Amino acid sequence: MDVTDVTPARQRPVGLAELARIPLRRWRTVLAATGLVLLLVAAYLLVFPATYTATTAVVVRPVVTDPFSVPSGGADRAVNMTAESGIATSNDVIDKVASITGRDTTAVADSLTVETPVGGQVMRFSYAGHSEAEAVDGANGAAESYLELRKGMYENQRAAVLKSYDETIALVTSQRTTTQRSLPANQGSSSPSPRTSALLDQLRALNDQLATLAEQRSKIASADLSPGSVTSAARAPVPSSRDAAPLILVAGLLGGLLVGGLVAFVRESMDRRVRTAGEASAVVGAPLLGTVGRDRSGRLSDTDLRYLVLALGRWVDGPTPPPLVLLSSAADEQREQVTAGVAAALAQSGHEVRLGVAPESKERIRALLTEAQRRHPAVEQTRPRVPRPRPMPSSVPAPATATPAVGGNPEDTMVIPPVRKPRPFPTDDPKNGGVYRSTTTSADKTEIIPRVLPKEAPATDGEQVRIGAGAVRLVPLEAPVAAGITVIDAPPALHDERGVRAAREGRAVLVAARDKTRTGRLGQLVDRLRAVGVEPVGFVVTGEKRD
Repeated sequence: MDVTDVTPARQRPVGLAELARIPLRRWRTVLAATGLVLLLVAAYLLVFPATYTATTAVVVRPVVTDPFSVPSGGADRAVNMTAESGIATSNDVIDKVASITGRDTTAVADSLTVETPVGGQVMRFSYAGHSEAEAVDGANGAAESYLELRKGMYENQRAAVLKSYDETIALVTSQRTTTQRSLPANQGSSSPSPRTSALLDQLRALNDQLATLAEQRSKIASADLSPGSVTSAARAPVPSSRDAAPLILVAGLLGGLLVGGLVAFVRESMDRRVRTAGEASAVVGAPLLGTVGRDRSGRLSDTDLRYLVLALGRWVDGPTPPPLVLLSSAADEQREQVTAGVAAALAQSGHEVRLGVAPESKERIRALLTEAQRRHPAVEQTRPRVPRPRPMPSSVPAPATATPAVGGNPEDTMVIPPVRKPRPFPTDDPKNGGVYRSTTTSADKTEIIPRVLPKEAPATDGEQVRIGAGAVRLVPLEAPVAAGITVIDAPPALHDERGVRAAREGRAVLVAARDKTRTGRLGQLVDRLRAVGVEPVGFVVTGEKRD
């Protein structure tokens, strides 16, 4: 597959990893929301006064004539707890509690709550005050006020019933008196008249009725009218809202994280920045040339830059390569770092690179090249040692021949001339009596020609920075194109047309920063390039690698 072939970007399904990465990518938003919620919680705990809550429990019982008897319907049905709860929060009780605590009735009504569990006869009076004493007095005062109010209501009811009984008894008594007066004064006990018998029967009935009424009245008069009793009175110490401050802070922290996560997801759905290389490829319509990340020191990775140079090799290799123009839509997309890194990587491999820069970015790029020079110092090109020519000897002495002595006796000896053996390291002082004298003279020694490195040029236009086996020469952006490799760092193309003008004479490579470059601006840059007849050869993505 050719590098210029472009595969349309497919819509990738969003997985859990991508969803979890959104709050991490927008950690500032999550942190700000969490801090705001915690600030509100802290303000609530510090600014608003503490609230103390006291509780008093009251057992409600029905009023019966016989304290040891229970109504047939059950005690829970003998007392209507809903009605009792309404009486406990009535105006009479609130007024009494307001007089005890010294607060207005509206504040007392908001602070007093009455709970009535279903199926029971227990009432819980809870009162929230600004101090422990106020809370205790309010809860106990509300319970006692309720019991007094309920007892007063029962006493009024009993007084009305007793009055009714008294009136009935008085009426029956008057009837009995009238009947007694109707009896004859002298009546025989043997055979009373029918009228007398009727009067006597009526008198006995009235006496029985009076006895019954008197008995019922005595029961009502002796009935216990207490509506209940306090089983658990409020007393110090009582819980306050400050006791749960750690839990409130933890809840605020969790709530802040939740709110921050929701805000992060909302902002992510509304944000149109480049997240993956596929999104950038769909906008640019050109292949991905490389992804340049950062190493542990925070600089752009040299390995990624070298692979990027390999991807750009088809446009920089050759006898007359066209200028390589790197463009971006904005200034904060690490275009200058990529341009300086590409130029340094080319110089490190032995190329002589001309780097065209704008005046406003020259100092920053010079600093980047100087840092690259410290990491990859200039390599000295060594030259072979050149030996001096050795003069040929004018005459070679003939070797001496052995002359046998006259007579040829075995005792005769033969004279052998001394052999000259060259020394491996010639010196001026011979040893062994000149037998092993070296034939090499000082004129035959090898001459080493030192190489003089050129000094760094001063900081002017056209200055040269040697990196590795090559060099990078800084030239103005508008400098004419010369032979060799030329790399141009174009200004932000959406605000400066010089980069687009330079791209018309070379090859345009776009630089997009992950999580920074907006797809709308990137598409606008591509449209402007194509409007002037420039087709981008590819794009580079900088930032964290996630594809």
